[in-house]
Amino acid sequence: MISWLAVIILAYFFFSLASLGDKLVLARKPNPVVYTFYVGAFSVLLFLIIPFINFGLPASKTMVWIILEALVYILGLYMMYSAVKKFDVSKVITTIGATQPVFIFALTWLFWGPQIMSKTNILAFAILLLGSIIISIEKSIKLTADYLKITILASLMFSLDYIFSKFVFLDLQFVQGFLWMRIFIFLFAMLLLLSPKNRKEIFEKKNISDIKTNLIFFCTQSAGGTANILQSLAIFLAPVAFLPIVNSLRGVQYVFLFLMTLFLSYFVPKILKEEISKAVIIQKIVSILLIASGLAILVLY
Repeated sequence: MISWLAVIILAYFFFSLASLGDKLVLARKPNPVVYTFYVGAFSVLLFLIIPFINFGLPASKTMVWIILEALVYILGLYMMYSAVKKFDVSKVITTIGATQPVFIFALTWLFWGPQIMSKTNILAFAILLLGSIIISIEKSIKLTADYLKITILASLMFSLDYIFSKFVFLDLQFVQGFLWMRIFIFLFAMLLLLSPKNRKEIFEKKNISDIKTNLIFFCTQSAGGTANILQSLAIFLAPVAFLPIVNSLRGVQYVFLFLMTLFLSYFVPKILKEEISKAVIIQKIVSILLIASGLAILVLY
C-alpha cells in the first residue's frame, strides 16, 4: 500500500503546481477547443521513448479499453475547459475533484462487483472524502443547472478515465499501457484539426504569439504531464478496491495548492494575490487535519 500511497501524494503535488499554472493561464477565459488540443498534443513528447522500450501491439480487448480511456479523457478535458470558460476555474476544479471519488466508488462496484475493504480502510476513505469536500467548499458557488450539468459530466468522464486506465493496466505493463493511452489521446486531439473552424481558432495568431503565456503553459503542462504519469502509476499499483481512496486523496492537492497560494499572496503578490480570510484559514486547517488523519489511518493500519 505504501508504494502507491507515496506515488499518488507526489502526483498531487505536481497537480497542485499545474493548478497554480492554470490559475495564471486561465485568468483569461480559455477557448475549450484550443486548450484541449494543446493539452492532448503535448502527449507527443512521450513518443520519444518508444524506441527504448518493448512496445508490442496490445490484444484487441485491451485496445478497446485504451481507445475508450483516450476518448473519455479528451471529452473530460473539453467539458472542464468549457466549464472554466463560463465559471471560475477554482470552483470548477474543486467541484470536479469533490465528486470524482463517489463516481469511482460506484464505477468500481459496477465493473468489478462489491470490493472487499477493511473497516479501517473504509473509515480512511470516508475521512479523506470529507476532508476533500470541506477544503473545496466555495461559499460563492451558484449551483445552476448549467453549472452542475457540465461539471458533473466532466467529473464522470475523468472517473471513467480512472476505470478504463485500470482495465488497461490489468493487461499491460505500466510503460507500455501508459504510452498506448497517450498515443490515442494525441490522435483524438489531432481529430480536432479536421474542422476548419477549429484549425482557425487553434492557430490564430493571438493564441500562439504570447511568449509569457506560452512559457507558463509549457511549465504547467510539464507539471501536469509528470502528475499524470505518477497518477497512472498509482492506478497501476493500487488494487481495484483502493481506486476510490486513490482519488479521494485529491484533498492533498488542495492542501498543497492552498499553501502555495498563501505563500505567493504573502511574499510575491505581484504574481498571485488572493484575499484569504480567517474563516477560510480555519476551514483549510480543519480539512488538513482530516486529510492527515485519513493518511495516518492508511499508513498505520
